[in-house]
Formats: sequence, structure tokens, C-alpha cells
Amino acid sequence: MSAVTYVESIVVGALQGVSELFPVSSLGHSILLPALIGGSWQRDLSIGEDSPYLAVLVAMHVATALALVLFFWRDWVRIIGGFLTSIRDREVRTNDQRLAWLLVLATIPVGIAGLLLESLLRDFLGKPVPSAIFLILNGGVLYAAERFSRSAPKTTGRGTADSQDSQDSRDIEDTEDTVDFSAEDTLVMRAITVEEATDARLSKLSVKEAVLIGSAQILALLPGISRSGITMVAGLRRGLGHEDAARFAWLLATPVILAAGVLKLPSLFTPENSPSLGPALAGSLVAGIASYISVRFLTKYFETRTLTPFAIYCVVAGIGSLLVFSF
Repeated sequence: MSAVTYVESIVVGALQGVSELFPVSSLGHSILLPALIGGSWQRDLSIGEDSPYLAVLVAMHVATALALVLFFWRDWVRIIGGFLTSIRDREVRTNDQRLAWLLVLATIPVGIAGLLLESLLRDFLGKPVPSAIFLILNGGVLYAAERFSRSAPKTTGRGTADSQDSQDSRDIEDTEDTVDFSAEDTLVMRAITVEEATDARLSKLSVKEAVLIGSAQILALLPGISRSGITMVAGLRRGLGHEDAARFAWLLATPVILAAGVLKLPSLFTPENSPSLGPALAGSLVAGIASYISVRFLTKYFETRTLTPFAIYCVVAGIGSLLVFSF
């Protein structure tokens, strides 16, 4: 069995880092790219139970999850702190405590499904033609979500502050009597960050809504269906805005990817995969950097934009790949 080369690993690492967070399916692209290039790439980068490529992909997924942890480290400190204090005090009272339990409950379905179905679906569907078909379906779902999902009001960024200031001004103008607080002691309150405000909104999801959104990740076991994309679609269907839906999708994905990596990463250190260790390290480093850059870009992108461009890309790329592999 051929080992993965440094060039192959670095290229796939960059692709993995971007496509895992962009709603375009990293697994689908990891199958389609080697098949489109052909030759030694197709031979070296074949997905199978004992394939070194699969072990290298696992390492790259772990690097992506670590990039997400690094980017959202403040959130995870608050969420983990909320989880621990909730267990200690035996209560769910604060936003951080509630969000922590929502994330735990929402990841259980995909964790069970992954253990039961991941290998089966990969072996039967981890081929170019099924991946191309599912990529087309992924694009269709993204586009349908934009057309038919309930729109959520913009509640983040500077626009919120401006609208609130305007409302406050109108409230003051409409008040007949003015109270002079100049002689009172000033109460200094800690400023709430945009991230904390977003997490506070996410914590208002019901348990049923959170579990339904988290369960959407099960569809990402199909090569060509994007984990972040399908989870965002589920969030949009529950009334979340694009930025909140993307943030919840990435928070949900982090423990799932890390858990899968911890479970499967030891396969990379078997004697038969030892020639791929160096390339795996290089590719994982590239994947981690690409993931960090991607999440920084997408958090800004989804403040004002939609899934439509990604939907068009998936349909075009999927149809093009299907035509190549069908003739």
C-alpha cells in the first residue's frame, strides 16, 4: 500500500482546512480531488479501512478541531466553566450553563450514529460518483434553506448598538418627566462582548431545537454533505440568523471532531502507516492554519451574507465531477 507523500498531504491539508468549515463538504472533496487528478494521487489517496490516507485525514480533522478551539477559546472557557459549575451546584441557571448542556445533548445523536454507521457508509459511498451526487444535493439543500427558511432579525454587530441607541433616544424623547441622577452613585457594569451576546441567544434554544440542529450532523456521514452546511441549514430552519447558525455549527462540530480523532488517531501510529507520519504532520499543520483563517473569514462573512454562493458552487462542482466520472 502506497504511503501519502508530502505534496499530497499538504495539498489535501489545505483543502481539508477550508472545506471542513466552508459549507462544501471536506469528505466529498477529499474523495473527488484525488480521483480527478488520477495517477499516483488516486492510488495513494484512496479511502479504505486500512488506508494510510484515512489515518492522515483523521489527523487533519484533529488539527481543524484544535484550530476551532483556539479561535473560540474564550467561549470554551466560559462553556466548560458553566458545565462544571452546573454539575457542582446541580442546577442550570446561567446562559453558559444552559449552552454547555445544549451542546452536550445535541452531540449525542451524531456520536452514536458515527460509531454505528461511519465505516459502513464510507465503504459503500466513499467513491467519486456518490460523492458528486451528494455534493449536488448539498448545494440544493443550501439553496432551499435560503429560499424558504424563516428570516431572523439582525442582532449582532454595530447595527444592534445603533438601533438600540435610536430606541433609547426615542424612549427619552417620549418621556414627559426627566429624573436627575447626577447626585447618585454611578454603577459600573461590565461590557458584554458580541460573542457573549451571541452565546446568550443560542442558550435560549429549547432542548428539542438544539438536539434537532445537532442531529443534522448525521447527514454529514454521507460524502458530499457538509457538516457545517447542513447544521447551519437546520439552525436557519429553527429561526437563527446566519452568524448565530454558523457559530452554533462550529461549536457543535468541535467536540465531535475531537472525539472521532482521539478514537481513530492511534491507527496513524501503526507500523504500516509509519511512512505517512511525516506527511501527516505537515498536512495537519497546513490544515490547522487554513482552518483558523477560514473561521476568521466566515465569522465576518456570515454577518451580512448568505449560503447561496456555496450552494451554486456545490451544484456546479458536483455536476462537473459527475460528468467526468460518468463518461
